[in-house]
Amino acid sequence: MTNHLEQAIKDKTAIIGIIGLGYVGLPLIDAFVNTGFKTMGFDVDQKKVDQLQAGQSYIQHIPSNTVTSWLEKKQFEATTDLSRMKEADALLICVPTPLTSSRDPDLTYVEKTTEAIAETLRPGQLVVLESTTYPTTTRDVMLPILNSKSLTVGEDYYLAYSPEREDPGNPDFSAAGIPKVVGGMDENSLRIAVALYEHAVVNVISVTSPEVAEACKILENTYRAVNIAMVNELKTLFDRMGIDVWEVIDAAKTKPFGFQAFYPGPGLGGHCIPIDPFYLSWLARKEGLTTRFIELAGEVNTRMPRYVIDRLAEFLNQQAKPLKGSKICMLGVAYKKDVDDPRESPSFHLMDLLLERGVDFTYNDPHIPKLPKMRHHNVPAMESQELTKEYLGHQDCVLIATDHSAYDYNFIVEHSNMVLDTRNATKDVKQGREKIFKA
Repeated sequence: MTNHLEQAIKDKTAIIGIIGLGYVGLPLIDAFVNTGFKTMGFDVDQKKVDQLQAGQSYIQHIPSNTVTSWLEKKQFEATTDLSRMKEADALLICVPTPLTSSRDPDLTYVEKTTEAIAETLRPGQLVVLESTTYPTTTRDVMLPILNSKSLTVGEDYYLAYSPEREDPGNPDFSAAGIPKVVGGMDENSLRIAVALYEHAVVNVISVTSPEVAEACKILENTYRAVNIAMVNELKTLFDRMGIDVWEVIDAAKTKPFGFQAFYPGPGLGGHCIPIDPFYLSWLARKEGLTTRFIELAGEVNTRMPRYVIDRLAEFLNQQAKPLKGSKICMLGVAYKKDVDDPRESPSFHLMDLLLERGVDFTYNDPHIPKLPKMRHHNVPAMESQELTKEYLGHQDCVLIATDHSAYDYNFIVEHSNMVLDTRNATKDVKQGREKIFKA
């Protein structure tokens, strides 16, 4: 079995199945298609499958003409029929791993996907989990389910973990251009998984176990979450002292060693940084330990949206205006600049707080023309408003939540009555700085 699969990978006759056709799955398909592999995409969302089969993308950084080219070359097919997973030689799992309401890991999607794979698992298949999770998930959650079919890992089938490393909106790093960490359940699984990824990515780093690869991903994102928390906390202190934290960071990053710049904001967003550290703190509790540093960082970051709204109320009060009834336009609902990804965006926390306080709320986001439904938020039906002179002039405040490059900040400041900038987006605006407040 091992030799047959390795030869198919070497010859690029192996069929690559991607489970979960979202912000991780589609770029991964692109990476394998570009190196000559035939791919199959699996998703339970029929609407997504229908769009892809029609050559239409729903993710900004994978344009529709890219999907069309996959179809024209007959290197891609999307389906909701999970029984067809037996047709793939390698199955790469890219499903969500959210948190529960009590901030515990929710592995429902991983478990259900693994159960579906087990139903059709055949000798000679490679299974790789890419979804972010806590160490031991591959071994303790997936392996028992897959072994239930009387197949032996490392002999009949192969199992590995390789954390996704996507950076949406960053043109310098495509899925193929980011090194890939791989940990196999055994030597055969590791060797085959490495051989597969070596075709699709710039560099593959082998580690000794799935647990090391799982912990690697958690470390990467916890590192960022903790450092962002530090600058968020410093921002609240420096605001009180009348010191511009952005200028402080710009000065500090001139040091050529021992410092990496992290930036404050209205809260954490995206599918990794707001979630992954809590996976680690949950695992620590299982082991009878506490990760106080990580939990403190989580507390700091999760209270930032409330801090922004408190500052907004303070600044409006200085203009003799109450927050209730004020017209507030929020710029940006994506979690980071220049992407169409709203997952875990702090903008929705800001929206909740503003609506609770009775503001007349509207928004603009050139990448998200209509507010999407969100799991933990009661999102109103609303469309992005055009940023005309008249519209801006009628707002009591424009709140910059996401600093998209498409925004003309000089125009926005010129025609607005007040601008609350949470991203330092207006740093180069010269005229009208008396209208700009930071939070």
